[in-house]
Amino acid sequence: MGVKGSPLGDYLRARRAVVSPEEAGVTSHTRRRVPGLRRDEVARAAGISQEYYLRLEQGRDRTPSDQVLRALGRALMLDEAAVSYMLLLASAEPFDLPAQEAAVSMDNLAAILNAWPNTPAYIIDSRHTVVLSNAMARAVVPHALEPGVNIAEAVFSLPEVRALPTWDQLASRTVRRLRYYGYPFDPRLHELAARLSEQDPVFRTLWERQDVDPYYDGDVRPQVKGYGQIVLRHQTLVVPGTPGYLLCVYHAEPGTPSAEAIAHLAARISSTTV
Repeated sequence: MGVKGSPLGDYLRARRAVVSPEEAGVTSHTRRRVPGLRRDEVARAAGISQEYYLRLEQGRDRTPSDQVLRALGRALMLDEAAVSYMLLLASAEPFDLPAQEAAVSMDNLAAILNAWPNTPAYIIDSRHTVVLSNAMARAVVPHALEPGVNIAEAVFSLPEVRALPTWDQLASRTVRRLRYYGYPFDPRLHELAARLSEQDPVFRTLWERQDVDPYYDGDVRPQVKGYGQIVLRHQTLVVPGTPGYLLCVYHAEPGTPSAEAIAHLAARISSTTV
């Protein structure tokens, strides 16, 4: 699974395959040989020629207008996040991602996390590898949020993570978020996806669908030693001036058992570091 020559074409094919004719309101009078919609059905629904749509899928036309892309989004029943991702694919160009990552000041990022000693927080790169994490994050999600750990690999490889009752939702969300924030021409991203696809058929199925989700906020339910399963609110923020780094923060609803657990955990960490 190397870097694709036409990320937009790959995306159109993948999304066309997962939209059923019934969902799209298409009536078929002949036997269908492929899952999902045919090229001519997508082209007709988007108001473009079949020949032009074929050129887009084959990567022979890489400069479609935003108007065409949004029409394709409607034809493929994409939500706003998926349309935004498709617009990115259409405009993406190769660049030296490792060089830009190497230029990021770790001291500045560490200062952000150190400002929240009582709040679980961590920073990941566009491949979801943990760049930095504070002690609270490592206590709430041990092993998976250590610097250098790739979250996608942890979700699909660590037995304690796979044993979570919410693993199915976690796995789907992880892949959708990895796809959304991953740089389409990043060879390391495709190497990671190829490795996980070979190891785990669930990952392979989810990755090939090309679903995306920025997951700006939502609930997480980690199992915290001594406290059981707690409910935390997760928020994702893009770190300005970095090549796709994300700041992820957890917080509990005030007055809840989860908030009490976080407060106790913070006090325990503070007492061991004084």
